[in-house]
Amino acid sequence: MQLIKINKVRYRRHLNLIIVSCIAGLLLGSLAISQTLIALFPNESGSHFYWNLLGVVIAGATIFWLLNKFRSHDFMTEVTYVWDLKQALNKINRKMLKLKAAGQQGDANALLAMQYSYAGSRLLWQLDDNTIVMEDLAIEQAKLDILAAQYNLSLVADDYDESILKQF
Repeated sequence: MQLIKINKVRYRRHLNLIIVSCIAGLLLGSLAISQTLIALFPNESGSHFYWNLLGVVIAGATIFWLLNKFRSHDFMTEVTYVWDLKQALNKINRKMLKLKAAGQQGDANALLAMQYSYAGSRLLWQLDDNTIVMEDLAIEQAKLDILAAQYNLSLVADDYDESILKQF
C-alpha cells in the first residue's frame, strides 16, 4: 500500500458525515426494527430486551453491509484509504518488537517496515491533528535514520510490501 497525500479538509468532512450517518442509521434503524418486532410479537411481561437487541444487531449489520458495499465509491476514497492504512500499520505494530530487534542486526526488510510505519503514522497523525506524539515519532525516526546509515541502506517507504512481515 503506497502512502499518498490526502486532502485533509475533504477527508474530515467525509469522515464526519459518515460517522453522523452511521450513528443516525443505527439509532433510527434499531428503533424502527425493534418497535416493529414488539408490535408484531408483543410480550405480556413487558420485557422487550431481545427485540431491542435484535433491532440493534440488524441495524448494525445493515450499516456494516452498506459501508462495505459503497467502499469503492468516490465519496469514500479518503476514508477507505485511511481505514486500510490503519490496518496496515496495525499489522506492523503487532510485530514492532521483532522488527526493532532485527533492525538492530541490520535486517533491511525490518528497517523498511519501520520506515513505512513511521511515515504512515506521521500521515495519519497530521490528518487527525494528533501533534502531541509527533516529537516521539521524530526521535524514533532519527534512531532509524542512524541505523540505516550504519548499515548503508536507503529506506524509501514506497518500497514497502506487506509480504515482508511474514518473516517476522
